[in-house]
Amino acid sequence: MSTEHTPRTAVVTGAGSRRGIGRATAHALAAAGYHIAVLDLDKEAAEDTARDVAVRHGVQALGLAADVTDAEAVDAAITAAEAALPPIGALVNNAGITSPTRFLDVTHEEWDRILEVNVRGSFLVTHRVAPGMAERGFGRVVFLSSVSAERGGGVFGGVAYSAAKAALLGFARALARELGPSGVTANSVAPGLIDTDITQGKLDEQRKAAMVADVPVRRIGGVEDVADVIAFLARPESGYLTGVTYDVNGGSHIH
Repeated sequence: MSTEHTPRTAVVTGAGSRRGIGRATAHALAAAGYHIAVLDLDKEAAEDTARDVAVRHGVQALGLAADVTDAEAVDAAITAAEAALPPIGALVNNAGITSPTRFLDVTHEEWDRILEVNVRGSFLVTHRVAPGMAERGFGRVVFLSSVSAERGGGVFGGVAYSAAKAALLGFARALARELGPSGVTANSVAPGLIDTDITQGKLDEQRKAAMVADVPVRRIGGVEDVADVIAFLARPESGYLTGVTYDVNGGSHIH
């Protein structure tokens, strides 16, 4: 068990979707020995992920309903996880929403909503779990950014989404500096085009083929491609990696 035989819990937000990165990450972290707390807007979906993870990996897993933009809901969910599971050792800020709206067409309300879920949500959950991590001297925080943040937009991400995901890169880097002395690392993963529910049905075959042709490894990424990198960053042995951004894009964006 790669958590040094110390029982620890990983919190994964937005892990309810059956075909999402969050759910795959919950499985990858459980396979590495973490117990799992799943936070999602959809309570039934969160519980479904937790059941699946517990059965497949033999770990404790809890599914909790939480709107990551609501501080009280986040506090209640994390409090429930702390009461039922071992101490929290990892957090994956996966919950997020995308928007392809062009900048000249985006409304104030849509802009605020994209920033609220992606940035405020990550802030609230991290702010709630980080003190315990620092106190215990161990923590692994991973932020889900995007290739859109690095190249300025992407397949599905417009300016609002790119700005929000870029904010997470700065968040992770500054957090890495501040919490490093306490044994807490903070890193980002920036996926490119990944086969999830977000992309499902949005690409016609011709456009999909054109996009794959532009990826050096000649395929769209799978959720496991991202989840495996997150699990690697969450290992106790990865303690000298912090403030880093890992690109998972098949070479479609090299910089």
